[in-house]
Amino acid sequence: MDSVFLRKDALAAGYTDRDIAREVRDEAWHRVRRGAYVAGSTWQQLDPSGRHAILARAVVLQARTGVVLSHASALPEYGAPTWGLALDQVHVTRRDRRSGRKEAGVSQHRGRLLPGDVENRRGVDVTSATRLAIDITTVATVETALCVVNHLLHQGLTSQSSIETRYATMDHDPFTLSTDLVLRLADPRIESVGESRSWHFFWRQGLPAPEPQWVVSEAGREIARLDFAWPDLGCWLEFDGRQKYVRYLRDGETVTDAVLREKRREERITELTGWRCIRITWADLADPIRLAARIRAFLWLTT
Repeated sequence: MDSVFLRKDALAAGYTDRDIAREVRDEAWHRVRRGAYVAGSTWQQLDPSGRHAILARAVVLQARTGVVLSHASALPEYGAPTWGLALDQVHVTRRDRRSGRKEAGVSQHRGRLLPGDVENRRGVDVTSATRLAIDITTVATVETALCVVNHLLHQGLTSQSSIETRYATMDHDPFTLSTDLVLRLADPRIESVGESRSWHFFWRQGLPAPEPQWVVSEAGREIARLDFAWPDLGCWLEFDGRQKYVRYLRDGETVTDAVLREKRREERITELTGWRCIRITWADLADPIRLAARIRAFLWLTT
């Protein structure tokens, strides 16, 4: 049993309660929540987002009324980032708009679901990417919501016009005040959480807005794509994420090989453009005041 299953499913398959207890004790099964299980080997391989997805599916299977996964709990079904979001609560939206009984670890929402607001992803009903983009702004900071919305846009799961059109039909309340700001900042060209956080950082610190995903060409052929560029200032910025030199290793490459390849890439870009490069990391974003001063000094030096 590689997906989440309930006690009644195990009983129907011939297991007894004693068998179930033994499977859990031997770690062959993992108890996701009372009466819901998944294979122990599956659970061990999952990251926090994946484990939340399993828990969320268990909640849906055990729900006594019609619900769809929504807010942070819909994100794993779209492969969307959960950075900055607490995953201790499963979020569902009721189809009947009624208040449900309070349940530990479950947050029920009563938002009105219109035709097109729900789709089925991998066998479970979730809010559509368009509705999800709006809902996430009601439970997350602007920075965190921007990471989600940019992902949904970049993956082509929704569009800015679709989000804006759906948002215009919703009853606004104090919890959606940040939605306007997120939609103004959102850009489908931005590819990763690190880039979205950098984009938010530029805005928050009042820095000149760069061009995302700037293409460097030679004789009509794309040579490189830069995370961010200030063409008028003759410089660009690269975000070096934690996995940059691991995830994109080529066959037979070591991390050292990848670092040297990136260095040659930077040198080639400099030869073609005459621009200077500044690199930032997750650690830099943790100290925004210091980083802003560093970038301002860098931009001033390039003028």
